[in-house]
Amino acid sequence: MPLVDPLTSTVLSAAIATALGVVLVLSMLNVRRPSTAIMAICAALVVAALVTVIISPPAAAPLLGVPIAVFGIAASTIGGNPFTRRALDIATGKRVRETEDGGILIVAAQTADPAHARTLMRGGTVIGYLERACTVLAIAVGFPEAIAAIIAVKGIGRFPELAESEARERFIIGTLASLSWAGALGAIIRLALG
Repeated sequence: MPLVDPLTSTVLSAAIATALGVVLVLSMLNVRRPSTAIMAICAALVVAALVTVIISPPAAAPLLGVPIAVFGIAASTIGGNPFTRRALDIATGKRVRETEDGGILIVAAQTADPAHARTLMRGGTVIGYLERACTVLAIAVGFPEAIAAIIAVKGIGRFPELAESEARERFIIGTLASLSWAGALGAIIRLALG
């Protein structure tokens, strides 16, 4: 890794902390109604921060390391919600409706009576928050092997519901989107803090 002088390191650390703070704020404003444009901006900021820490790891001083860690963990945990939901909306179109608790409502046909709908994968929102928090922390502390346990626990808990094709599709897309988001932010924290 190339050594970065202290002034450049401070500037890069401040830029990364700012980018993560902006991602956190935009994500929080976007939780209720995920917008493709806002999530694209957040994703671009995450990619820019990730490229920066890969090319020139800043070895952030504690003064800037704390905001990087706090904003990164919060942006991963909270920001992953609208990112994942937007990815799911794009992938599934209008075929699947979400419930308040993050589950999905399965209706036999588009014109079928919603009174005969079944709810699957309840609690998806909370599970997603926990999944991203555990993932970002595992990567940030240098123990990415824990991600295998996170996926295993989630898969075992959801196994009975995965008989429905909509549930399988949502499980795979949601898990990959959520873990990708958390993984990128975990890598930023890990590399920025050296």
